[in-house]
Amino acid sequence: MKKVFVMLIIFVLSFSVAACGGGANDTSQNQKDNQSMESNQTETPTDPEQSDELVPEEGAQLVVWESGGGIGEWTKYAAEEFTKKYNVPVTFEEVGHTDAPAKMATDGPAGVGADVFAAPHDHLGEMVASGLVLENSFADGYKKDFLKATIDGTSIDGVLYGYPTSIETYGLFYNKDLVKELPETWDQLLEKAKGLTDVKQNKFGFMWEVNNFYFAYAFMGGYGGYVFGNNNTDPQDLGLNNEGSIKAAQLFQRMHEEVLPIKAEDITYDIKQSLFNEGKLAFNMDGPWAVSGHRDAGINFGVMPLPKLDNGQAPTSFSGIRAFYVNSYTKYPNAAELFARFVTSEEMLLKRFEMTGQLPSRTALLENPTIKNDEIASAFLQQAQYSVPMPSIPEMQSVWDPMKAALTTIWNSNTDPKQVLDSTVQQIKDAIATK
Repeated sequence: MKKVFVMLIIFVLSFSVAACGGGANDTSQNQKDNQSMESNQTETPTDPEQSDELVPEEGAQLVVWESGGGIGEWTKYAAEEFTKKYNVPVTFEEVGHTDAPAKMATDGPAGVGADVFAAPHDHLGEMVASGLVLENSFADGYKKDFLKATIDGTSIDGVLYGYPTSIETYGLFYNKDLVKELPETWDQLLEKAKGLTDVKQNKFGFMWEVNNFYFAYAFMGGYGGYVFGNNNTDPQDLGLNNEGSIKAAQLFQRMHEEVLPIKAEDITYDIKQSLFNEGKLAFNMDGPWAVSGHRDAGINFGVMPLPKLDNGQAPTSFSGIRAFYVNSYTKYPNAAELFARFVTSEEMLLKRFEMTGQLPSRTALLENPTIKNDEIASAFLQQAQYSVPMPSIPEMQSVWDPMKAALTTIWNSNTDPKQVLDSTVQQIKDAIATK
């Protein structure tokens, strides 16, 4: 019994010494662990694909649809980089982004559609209604890091589906040989345009497609008009004849009277492009798609955001957003979303701009030297911050033709804009009701 008691005391004393000897090291290690945990909790990922532990499915392999040309070359480059990083094979198939939604409507349910595909945002409403696309599971991160217009355009009822790649809107081209001082307001622009207009000599100070609602909306939205209510999602609420829209229509009539006294039918896209390329047009409202043509013509031109209206607000130009979407029928949803996140990282979108010239959708890239020092790209991106995505709900198809007719009437005649817009809105409502 004495031996047992002695051995027990020795055991207890040995345990106590061991515990005390390791205390300082344990405390230090615990502090390090806690600091590491705190660091991990506060660390902000730089790219969407690093935001969580999204792991590709075992044996995953992807098919991606995107347009051809320079965009196709970028897609193949991005696919190769993705495969290097995640060991997931990616096959690129050239499908025009405007054709992809209709193709997916048949190929998706049949199980032969691409896992990830590019599409314009104004097709999203139909794609969601048909159950063709999955939600973006990292919506909060995208809302923080991407231009608001690109998030609004690729969302339906507040749910984000898209992974935006680029944004497209219009601005104000100007001939540097004719314009020495840039206008800050539309009043200043119209005053300058008066002095540069000589209809008999076929010279004009300012021109735009006056009966094209795509361009006209910039003024209507800037004054507080809107197409549909609730961020262009409520087709029962139309704002095309409210006070702001009427004020914009009155500005159109002023433009016609003071600086552009020709009929709407005589102001076509091709005519104004030719005039600008011939040095006979000082200011031209247009988009980035016109840049290469003006460069080829050897015109000394620049681009600026649209001047402010007399209410101090910037015109809210319509924008189009290109984005990737994940096919809801994909066998590899994790790998597909991981690819969509990867190609919309800062690195990949900067590379896309360098290879295609398309304006990136990420806010941080506005300050990137490659883009910031590009006078033309920077101007369009500045305007994009005020842009509004074209409505993506199906009812928008009932708007274009009636508004073209209304704008033509408002421009060509001295008809009361309110009367014309009231009648047009009713026509649009009737068309929507019959669908």
